[in-house]
Amino acid sequence: MSKVLIIGAGGVGNVVAHKCAMNSEVFSEITLASRRKIKCDEIAAEVKQRTGVEISTAQVDADNVPELVELINKVKPAIVINVALPYQDLTIMDACLETKVHYLDTANYEPIDEAKFEYSWQWAYQERFKEAGITAVLGCGFDPGVTGVFTAFAQKHQFDEIHFLDIVDCNAGDHGKAFATNFNPEINIREITQNGKFWEKGAWVETKPLEIHKPIEYPNIGPRESYLLYHEELESLVKNIPHMKRARFWMTFGQEYIKHLEVLQNVGMTRIDPIIYEGKEIVPLQFLKAVLPEPSELGENYEGQTSIGCQLKGLKDGKEKTYYVYNNCDHAEVYKEVGGQAVAYTTGVPAMIGAMMVLKGEWSGAGVYNVEEFNPDPFMHQLNVQGLPWKEEFNPILPHEDYY
Repeated sequence: MSKVLIIGAGGVGNVVAHKCAMNSEVFSEITLASRRKIKCDEIAAEVKQRTGVEISTAQVDADNVPELVELINKVKPAIVINVALPYQDLTIMDACLETKVHYLDTANYEPIDEAKFEYSWQWAYQERFKEAGITAVLGCGFDPGVTGVFTAFAQKHQFDEIHFLDIVDCNAGDHGKAFATNFNPEINIREITQNGKFWEKGAWVETKPLEIHKPIEYPNIGPRESYLLYHEELESLVKNIPHMKRARFWMTFGQEYIKHLEVLQNVGMTRIDPIIYEGKEIVPLQFLKAVLPEPSELGENYEGQTSIGCQLKGLKDGKEKTYYVYNNCDHAEVYKEVGGQAVAYTTGVPAMIGAMMVLKGEWSGAGVYNVEEFNPDPFMHQLNVQGLPWKEEFNPILPHEDYY
């Protein structure tokens, strides 16, 4: 029985709050905090209606370390679950250090003025967290997060050496909007408009944005055009999983989405540098975020499934083998359970499970860790219990050798 503080009241924060309330034997007291307390209050009311559990709410500026420290000292949580913006990871980590409270997030830090995925800023906290005797769990959503646990699980139970990894992420859902992003528009568009990158033969290979793509077959969905992106878990996985010869990340986008994105880029609406408009400084991408549909409000009429998994090839007992482990999640079922959509659900449920792992002592150790550094087995068990059941395919034919 432990107190938890959740920072961030978007679609993912809504899922985390609901799932913590559904596991009150672990999370005895829940506080949800955000810059906009009214949003926290709305989520708290929904949680009470669905689960009967009352959660506390608070206002906090996650960019302000003294405010964060004051709130943490008031709540006295055993762990802070950070589902705010990636720009705010370091301030929240600083506050956890000052208060000696465990920390967990779902996406790595990136500076607000540069779209750049890199763990160096957070890995630099290793010695300070170690000296403080507290645990920081980095990237515990689905991708990053479950994909790292899937890979660690495969390494533990299926392979002696993993040589090839393809993380494949498909959203085959339809929300009925002409153009919308499934999580924070600012973060989503920054992610897919930067150069692609993959790991091969001990070095990073860079590509132009969305340059490499091919159809990939997804379970219960069929073939979908999938685009090679750089994603942060690749950096930690090639560091923590030995023998990796190539690691890539693929994500599906529909042609309507690509068309809208190209137009927005061409007219400058995806820029992240400030411009002057009527005497005021604005960032075009932040303005675009304000006019796009709110991701947390897409769930009501969302139909279809997501499918995210890891396709692996390597050696077991001196023989080549392939292995595919994945989860499919249904948008409509998620809406019934927590009033959200599957992209937020597949991020929020693993964040809750990761916090559960720390609080139950299944994942422990002072310092900064990526999820694949822990024992995957109890986490994999909880995925099945908490609404993200996984499936396996043994020795499937996988498109590891081709690029296009």
